[in-house]
Amino acid sequence: MKLHSLTLGAVETNAYLLIHEHRAVLVDAPEGAATAVDALLEEEGATLEALLLTHGHWDHIVDAAALARRGLRVYGHPGDQPFFEHPEVMRSFLPLPLSLEPIDVTHWVHDADRFLEMGLRFEVRLVDGHAPGNVLYHLPSEGIAFSGDSLFRRGVGRTDLPGSRPEALVESIRKRIYTLPAGTVVYPGHGPATTVGEEKAENPFVPAA
Repeated sequence: MKLHSLTLGAVETNAYLLIHEHRAVLVDAPEGAATAVDALLEEEGATLEALLLTHGHWDHIVDAAALARRGLRVYGHPGDQPFFEHPEVMRSFLPLPLSLEPIDVTHWVHDADRFLEMGLRFEVRLVDGHAPGNVLYHLPSEGIAFSGDSLFRRGVGRTDLPGSRPEALVESIRKRIYTLPAGTVVYPGHGPATTVGEEKAENPFVPAA
């Protein structure tokens, strides 16, 4: 499997394009993702089949509706359904720099769900606290996970937004991220990748219990 990491948009949001046997999956869709991904797909000779949304905050979904119209399978957690279906509600608490289109999520996922894409098994872990529907997508066969804005390298996501819960975020990280194998590479919604073992040992916001 090949992984392309893209940092896009006004607040440098990460998107990740996974390619396996000429089939592709995109994790999150910040502004500019559609154009950047199309170039990579052409270069790799791959077809995009699914979009995995880690949560519904605006910077992760700017290009999601446009991509969804291509007939992709779109995954998201119902905890963030209001953000996906009525993204303009975020104007009440976030300075949205542009208008957003509603997203048609075709596959609602929940904690402990499993599904296949590109012939590979993805596991879902709800890591709420930053957003009600922030999920981590774990790909055990590759030893990688995509954490959205729950866990960053030596940091955690904001907890001062409507729907955020600081205590829940800490508990979720300990129970649903720190329980992954220590060598699991975690790809966050912002900033560089890290590993579960590094964060358990060195994250100042969530020390291992």
